[in-house]
Amino acid sequence: MSKTVIFSEPLKLADGSTITEVVITETMRQVGALRGLKLFDVMTSDVNSLITLLPRVTRPRLSEADIATMPINDFTQLAAAIADFLAPTSPASETNEPADS
Repeated sequence: MSKTVIFSEPLKLADGSTITEVVITETMRQVGALRGLKLFDVMTSDVNSLITLLPRVTRPRLSEADIATMPINDFTQLAAAIADFLAPTSPASETNEPADS
C-alpha cells in the first residue's frame, strides 16, 4: 500500500524541480525505515522525527531541506499519511479468559 499526497501548492525542491504530489512508498511498511527513531515520536508526528523519516519513504525523494521549507498544511498531510501506515490493519487480538463459574 502506497499513499499519494497532493500538495496545496507546488513545492520547489532543492534540485530546482517543482512537484505537486509525493508518494509515501511501501518502504514505510518496513521496520528498517524507522531505524534510529523512536516509534512513539513518529506516532505522535514529532516534527524532527518526520523530517528524518520522510526522505527515506518518499518518491520523489524529499530532502530534509525540502521538508523544512514546505507549508505546514502540506507537512500535516504527510504526517497524516505516515499515521495511516502505523494504524493496525486488523482488530486487536482478544484474550480468551475463562468465564467465572
